[in-house]
Parts: sequence; structure tokens; C-alpha cells
Amino acid sequence: MERLKKTEDFGRVYKKGKSKADRNLVLFYLPTEEEERRLGISVSKKVGNSVVRHRTKRRLKEAARLNEDAFPKKGDFVILARNHAAFADYHELETSLLHLLERMKERQV
Repeated sequence: MERLKKTEDFGRVYKKGKSKADRNLVLFYLPTEEEERRLGISVSKKVGNSVVRHRTKRRLKEAARLNEDAFPKKGDFVILARNHAAFADYHELETSLLHLLERMKERQV
């Protein structure tokens, strides 16, 4: 899965995309014409200090990597970590991500 890196790309997904949220995460999704998936992860300073933010980001990247098939084939995705994500372990974050992806797919059908 490719990475979203530019601020403009994140902003476009925030503005034009659809979102689903739960206690730990907010998932933004914007369908695209290109036949690729791109993922961006955002963890704000409100979540914690740099150690906590980077740990959360690593866990989310790994959850997305291992469950890449759960994502639609095309589109841009942004995972935004909420404050409670700092206290969640890997399995909670993975479950939360998969749950949001399922809710997102249900709405599209």
C-alpha cells in the first residue's frame, strides 16, 4: 500500500472524503480513479508525547499492512488516532480499524 505524504492530499481526503469513527480512530475514505490504495496516518500531539504518538502510529501501520485486503482496491485513506488510542493495545487498534472498514463498506453497498 502506498503512503499519503503531502498535506494537500490529507486535506483533500478530509474535505471530500467520507468518515467513520469509533472510540479509538476516525477513518476517512476518498474513492479515486487510480487502481491503487494510499494510506496516511495522523496522530496529533493531543494523543501524547512523541514516544506515545510514534508507538500508536507504528501499531496502526502494522494493522493496516496485515489487513491490506480489507481495504477497497482503489482510494485514499486517512486514519486519525483519537486520544483514547494512546491507551489501546495493538489488538484493540486492529479490531477498531477492521470494524470501521466494515462499516464503511456497508454504507457503500
